[in-house]
Amino acid sequence: MKMLEKMGLHLLHALPPEQAHDLSIKALASGLVPLPGAPVTSDRLRCSFAGLHLANPVGLAAGYDKNAKAVAPLMRAGFGFIELGASTPRPQPGNPKPRLFRLRDDRAIINRFGFNNEGARAIAERLSRRPAGIPVGLNIGANKDSADRAADFAEVVRIAGASADFLTVNVSSPNTEKLRALQGPEALAALLNGVMEARDSLPERRPIFIKIAPDLDMSEIADIAAVAKEAGVDAIIATNTTLSRDGISDSQADQAGGLSGAPLFDRATRVLARLYHETGGEIPLIGVGGISNINDAWMKLAAGASAIQIYSALIYQGFSLASEIATGLDDRLQKQGMTLQDLTGSGYRDWL
Repeated sequence: MKMLEKMGLHLLHALPPEQAHDLSIKALASGLVPLPGAPVTSDRLRCSFAGLHLANPVGLAAGYDKNAKAVAPLMRAGFGFIELGASTPRPQPGNPKPRLFRLRDDRAIINRFGFNNEGARAIAERLSRRPAGIPVGLNIGANKDSADRAADFAEVVRIAGASADFLTVNVSSPNTEKLRALQGPEALAALLNGVMEARDSLPERRPIFIKIAPDLDMSEIADIAAVAKEAGVDAIIATNTTLSRDGISDSQADQAGGLSGAPLFDRATRVLARLYHETGGEIPLIGVGGISNINDAWMKLAAGASAIQIYSALIYQGFSLASEIATGLDDRLQKQGMTLQDLTGSGYRDWL
């Protein structure tokens, strides 16, 4: 399986990045990708937060399967949970191509997709046909040309909310102009109020998460924590991609868009730890940004995360990484006589 995965990655990396991305989705949907089937699990790895019950705390971040075209295979790829999207109310093509760039030497990615997707109705219909299994969430956003972007988030909840296990309010993508302005306390509070009202109209309650940027200062993080508490947000995902290019050596570093991958790790983890400090551990946090091995995953959890998500590292290492990290976590927890709950937040002060 590992040899086949390496061969597949080699072939994909011979193609332009977006073409490779689209081909990988088609290969998954066609059953051509070898997958473990069930997530690695144990009493040490099983966990619950925000009403979700996970076999392990290793999730897939949003952005890979934007249109829910490979949901069932991804549910068998070893993750404890997955997040799809982002979805907007209406279909939109996103930004002009090329808009995805590999920075191989830095083990990083730059993207400026701009919420390209087929719209909430098409995505909801596919989600509604998925098999039973691990929790599946939907990342939600606003149309670029919308006159009321805050209202768009609530509209996606109304259209697709019942088809997902959780919904993530994405106010942190750097690829839709002025979207990050919605992270301000007043704008975020109003937006979340509309989202919660839309959620309350669904047949069954769905947890609401928010995903924040790594390019925030301490006062902005404190404001978001306060708004999230007041609004009753179920979890916060820290973080999205960054506009920073600190430490990047690749010749494509000057490409516009959000940077993800290994160089994001420290920046994203500092925001995670600060958020844990500001929330007092009262709101579950999901750590994402630069995780590529067991040590990265361990540090994210110690910095305050109840669960983690990976994406960019999969481009370089393949889907087997999810099971490798879960197995590594289980082994280390056993050796140190710890539970996931013991680990979460145990080292957040090191990042402040």
